[in-house]
Amino acid sequence: MVKHIVFFRLLDEAEGCTKVENAQKIKAGLEGLVDLVPCLNKAEVGINIPNATKTDYDVCLICEFNSFADVDAYQVHPEHVKVASFIAKVRSGRAAVDYEF
Repeated sequence: MVKHIVFFRLLDEAEGCTKVENAQKIKAGLEGLVDLVPCLNKAEVGINIPNATKTDYDVCLICEFNSFADVDAYQVHPEHVKVASFIAKVRSGRAAVDYEF
């Protein structure tokens, strides 16, 4: 099994919405991929507390897959690409880790 963990730092305002509104859109979009991407076993999204320090990330994604090949398939799946395209417009930073468990 593989965990794919990604952190996003969001812009204060982007695409006509606040950071909090965009975080909620990201959460809904990423968690909704479980029903749309067959190789994605689980997706959980956490939104950081509003008064977190500026150096913290705003959104955390934790996904589970059966293999690294499934992570690769997820990355290019059209439904994931749609969500990732939105995230790219509203983020200022990203960090990720993939590991077997």
